[in-house]
Amino acid sequence: MSVDNRRTARKASTGDSAPREIRRRPKNRRAQIAAASAAAFGALGYHGVSMEDIATGLGISSAALYRHYPSKYALFREELLRVGRAMTEAVELPAEATAWPPERRLRHVLDALIAVTIENRPTVTLVRWEGRYLEPEDLATLNDQQFAVLGALGDQLAVLRPELTEDDIRVLRMALLSTITSIADHHATLPAKSLARLLSSACEPIIGTELPAERPAEPLQVVEIPDSFKHELLLRKAVELFHERGYPNVSVEDIATAAGLSAASAVYRFYRGKSDLLAAAFRRAAERVSGAVGPAVATAASPEGALTTLIDQYVVGSFAERALTYVYFTEFQHVPAEERTVLRNIQRLSVEEWARLLREVRPELAPAEARFLIHAAFALVVDLGRAFDNQPMAAQERVRLLMQVVLFGRPAAA
Repeated sequence: MSVDNRRTARKASTGDSAPREIRRRPKNRRAQIAAASAAAFGALGYHGVSMEDIATGLGISSAALYRHYPSKYALFREELLRVGRAMTEAVELPAEATAWPPERRLRHVLDALIAVTIENRPTVTLVRWEGRYLEPEDLATLNDQQFAVLGALGDQLAVLRPELTEDDIRVLRMALLSTITSIADHHATLPAKSLARLLSSACEPIIGTELPAERPAEPLQVVEIPDSFKHELLLRKAVELFHERGYPNVSVEDIATAAGLSAASAVYRFYRGKSDLLAAAFRRAAERVSGAVGPAVATAASPEGALTTLIDQYVVGSFAERALTYVYFTEFQHVPAEERTVLRNIQRLSVEEWARLLREVRPELAPAEARFLIHAAFALVVDLGRAFDNQPMAAQERVRLLMQVVLFGRPAAA
């Protein structure tokens, strides 16, 4: 019997009408896992994702996933440090760069950093906001990688603008990195080439910014909360703890203790639970931004005047409530699902109003481009606050100017 006849006979005896499909493991399985995990961690946070969630998203079993990574932490760690390494390598100049003029060297570093950020946008989200959940040794490695990126930007700035002080260089290099990586803070979309051009053009005026002289930091207006206002005290203490430890690492008992309450049960007289406190904090932050738009537009003589007023108010509010500003960027995935839709709508409308005003000042911008710049300006405030707190080198006057430069491409008109 021939081979073909034997195959036909076997099919007839087994009832098979077609060859059995052989499933082969994709050669790029680890890359697929990395991409899926970055998207999941970015959307739900490190603590909100399980290995089963990632496996389900890939259409594989948990056992198959564990063949590649022994734990969720191993997957998380590898992805963050991989992108940190990619960013570090991107800012290394080629050997022939020694003959380039300073402008070209800095432009090469920025373009390479922009490209790797766009390529790894979901994981850059983790580098920005979830890195604190790395173990101390791994966090130190990630921080070293980020310092290397900042160092490369600062080195090229110092050569290009030798008149800058060390503090000025530190502020400007952080503003450049913040502007580029701000694309990880939202879901607005642009084609990769268009986005690269936009980020490049946004960095250009930052490079040439003449920062005002350092002055003593403006005193922050901290409102004292009467002891009888327990709901306000609980909210403030909860936000402070979420900022310091991360939402998953804070309990209702911790919040009660910080607010001077004798038992966790006392919290429930004012809030349904920890998530209700977080939602209340988000509503306050969102309404602070959205509520400022109408009065600014009504009282300003021009769209640029309105936007300049909004910038001033945004900086003042963010400086006054540092912890809340930071939590607003880091903990959204922990807000109860029923609250997220409302908050997203408030956020979207606020960004749209700012973008509308910006396009009246800069009609050459497409709507999506204006939205990206608004998000970049918002990110500047939190990133400079994280890096320098209320030090004179990043005082409110300087932060306001950098927001104007990112949005208008220049300082605001007097």
